[in-house]
Amino acid sequence: MRLRQLSILLSKLDKCENPDVSLEQYPTSGELAARWIFDIAAFGDLLDGASVLDLGAGNGILGIGALQLGADKAILVDSDSRCCEVSRRNAESYVGPKSYEVLETDVSTLDSNLGHIDLIISNPPWGRQKEKADAPFLDLIESIGAVTHIMHSSNAKHIRPRFEEAGWGVEMYGEADFAIPASFEHHRSSRGVTKAGFWRLTPP
Repeated sequence: MRLRQLSILLSKLDKCENPDVSLEQYPTSGELAARWIFDIAAFGDLLDGASVLDLGAGNGILGIGALQLGADKAILVDSDSRCCEVSRRNAESYVGPKSYEVLETDVSTLDSNLGHIDLIISNPPWGRQKEKADAPFLDLIESIGAVTHIMHSSNAKHIRPRFEEAGWGVEMYGEADFAIPASFEHHRSSRGVTKAGFWRLTPP
């Protein structure tokens, strides 16, 4: 599948309606998700037959994108029941029934024993509404110990020292403008843009 084809497909996915500000549910566009998935594949981290864990899956866009590029299974995790229903519906429409699993649970309570995981992909909360909101995501990533790609603020200062101290390899390999629509009452403009960084974490 070509980049443009994946971008078009992911742009067709249903979105989570009425996002929860406390969960920082900012949607990832189909174009940005497709570019990111292709970047992950270019590292050799998304191999045919891979098992992928998508943490904070939202509408399932990243896990579904990984399946389109050759992964065999995607586990889509989100604490919001509405988003889980949307991701389940999207997966039913675009991937095989045996290739995905939707888990409605808070990441902080998720057991790291999920079977073999080749790749973790996550766009966790950046902590703009609640300080250290990303901590349970980073804790789980470290406990699972699989190659991980996360999208986080390009200004995040805590990711590199945290993982390097644990012996992980850490690389921020790209940046992109991340559009934040006026989904929440505290947004005064019709559309905001912030700078996202893309991080590759490799276990020791």
